[in-house]
Amino acid sequence: MDALTELREALPESVVVTDPDVVEGYRFDWSRDPNAGTPLAVVRVEDAGQVQATVRWAARHGVPVVPRGAGSGLSGGSGAVDGGIVLSLERMSTVEIDTECQVAVVEPGAFNRDVKVAAAEHGLWYPPDPSSYEICSIGGNIATNAGGLCCVKYGVTTDYVLGLDVVLADGTLVTLGGKRIKDVAGLSLLKLFVGSEGTLGIVTRAILRLVPAQSARSTMVATFPDVDAAARAVVAVRRELRPSMLELMDQASINAVEDFRTMGLDRTAGALLLAQSDAPAGARGEEVATMQAACTASGATDVFVTDDPDEGEMFVEARRQAFPAIGARGTLMLEDVGAPIPLLPDLLAAITAIAVEHDIEIPVVAHAGDGNTHPIIVFDEKDPDSTQRAAEAFAAVMAAAIKLGGTITGEHGVGTTKKSALPDQLGPDVMELTRRVKTALDPDGILNPGTIL
Repeated sequence: MDALTELREALPESVVVTDPDVVEGYRFDWSRDPNAGTPLAVVRVEDAGQVQATVRWAARHGVPVVPRGAGSGLSGGSGAVDGGIVLSLERMSTVEIDTECQVAVVEPGAFNRDVKVAAAEHGLWYPPDPSSYEICSIGGNIATNAGGLCCVKYGVTTDYVLGLDVVLADGTLVTLGGKRIKDVAGLSLLKLFVGSEGTLGIVTRAILRLVPAQSARSTMVATFPDVDAAARAVVAVRRELRPSMLELMDQASINAVEDFRTMGLDRTAGALLLAQSDAPAGARGEEVATMQAACTASGATDVFVTDDPDEGEMFVEARRQAFPAIGARGTLMLEDVGAPIPLLPDLLAAITAIAVEHDIEIPVVAHAGDGNTHPIIVFDEKDPDSTQRAAEAFAAVMAAAIKLGGTITGEHGVGTTKKSALPDQLGPDVMELTRRVKTALDPDGILNPGTIL
């Protein structure tokens, strides 16, 4: 019996897929990393037991396993490996709300949106809010420690993970944490798996902390003559308060959105800041006034405020459209570099200089209140010169962030596309420690090989 036949016999007939046309759809994540391989099969598991059976089979035969959620990742972290297995968790998608403990018990294939909708039915809220929340999975969010638009005030995925079930590289299923709010018994192994990008284990269940539904929000939109003025306004705002949202769009991204879908944004603006406050009514007005003053002092050409939730959501939706809108302009290399908030103007200036130096288009949107930017390199993949200039700009942007004491990734993960720059950020000692952890938990290196390390 060959290895693949053995796997087929261990699982239900519909779970193991080898049809080339189907397999092709599981080779890439949204980044379309050209280095993605061709897997031996796609295993579309339906429960934790099938995950264990697949991993045990892979361990026996030395077959690489690439866990995959919705495939919406932006760093190549779920790209297939030649001769490996893509372990798709898309069919594991149940969501249960425990209103007494205020938690969601979630399988990894559930979309972020599914959790939000289920929580909202009980007057609760799951805050982590990636722009792709409607199509990204909780498993992928946990794997990359995803952030989003509300994270300036409410934190990122790890701040809401109370428990995990994880299948290790030998097929062992471990349960970490639970519905407890406070728990410091033993090593903090739970957090080790959040952000590990499927390299240490495969999440089969998560317990996520929920909070009371978000209060009413006021929205402020400020336009600026250039990105530097907008960035200086961000620094000024963050010096005074922490709004529930503080997003930046440069002129190129504004116009990309308007070309893609008319949203009523000011095409002439050099940059735009979108901010929200969800403070209690009286304090909300004070927060908005503080933000208005900071924007005006930093050179804003116009400041607009609305308490209308639908009008505010329209601007939020325009910001969410940035990635698909820019994607319509060409092939993309996606960055999510960050810097300490006071150095945000320096990071954005460096990105502008890199675009000029390499003669390449780099529109920028940013979770500016976190210092987390998304420079999006647009190039022509059919033109070798354009591709080369894009690759050089991609490396230069990461180097600029590191030079400022920043990071090569704030929320998308290292994946395969950024791992070459990771040693420059972490240094040799931390890289060696990372390898030791990986070796301890996955001695044969079968879990998502080529990702991070």
